[in-house]
Amino acid sequence: MRVFDFDRVSKLSPAVPRERTEASPCAACTVRGMTICAPLDNQELAQVSAIMTSVELTSGEPLFDEGEEAGNVYNVTSGTVKVYKLLPDGRRQVTGFLFPGDFVGLARQETYAFSAEAVTPCLLCRFPRSKLENLMQRMPKIEQRLLNIASNELVAAQEQMLLLGRKTAREKIASFLLMLSKRARQRGQADDPVMVPMSRTDIGDYLGLTTETVSRSFTQLKQDGVIQLLPNHQVKLAQREALEDIAGGF
Repeated sequence: MRVFDFDRVSKLSPAVPRERTEASPCAACTVRGMTICAPLDNQELAQVSAIMTSVELTSGEPLFDEGEEAGNVYNVTSGTVKVYKLLPDGRRQVTGFLFPGDFVGLARQETYAFSAEAVTPCLLCRFPRSKLENLMQRMPKIEQRLLNIASNELVAAQEQMLLLGRKTAREKIASFLLMLSKRARQRGQADDPVMVPMSRTDIGDYLGLTTETVSRSFTQLKQDGVIQLLPNHQVKLAQREALEDIAGGF
C-alpha cells in the first residue's frame, strides 16, 4: 500500500489559480458591433455574458405577449422578429420588424407594451432586466448604447408614421423595400436582392394595407419591371432609382 508522503508534499509550490481561457460566447457573435455589447471591452463583455442566456424560437413562436411581466430584455442575433399591438376591435398593428443586432423588450412599466413573435427561426440573447439595470450602474457605456438604440427606434417610428399617413399603397411598398435594403446594408449584408421573410399579411399590418392591396402592389411593381420576385423570399430591386422615385425620396 502506498504511503502518503507528507514531507514531499510540504515542499511543493503552492497551487496558483489559473485564469479560464475559454472564449465568452459573446466573442464569436457576428453582430456584436450592432448590439448593446458593442462598446464593451473583454472584461466587461464577460460580465454581460454571465447574465445572458440564449433563446431559440421557431417561426410563429411568441417571444412575449403584451401585458406580460417585463422581466427580460433581448438582443436578436439571427432571424426576424415582428412586434405588434392588438387594437380594441381585434385588428393587429405591426409596429416594426427586428433583425440581427436589434434590441427588444425595453419597458418603463412593469409589463410589455406590445407583443413580439418570430417571423423566421430566431436566436436571441436574453438578459434579466434587473441584472442588466445593475450592470448599467457600473457600466455607463451600456446605458449610452441603449440611449442610442432608443433614438434609432424613435426615428423608425417617425418613418412609419409617414408611411401610414401620407403615402399611397404603391409608395408604401416601395419605401418598405428600400427600408429593408437599407437595414441589410447597415448589418453588412447584401442590400440587393432584398430578403422579405414576412408574409403579405404582416406587411399589410405594418403599412396599414389589406393583404390583397399588398399583393397587388407587388405585382404592379413587378409588371413595371421595377422589381423581380425571386425564390426564397427575395426581391430584386431591378430599377432602384425608379423605386426611389416611387417612394418619394425615401
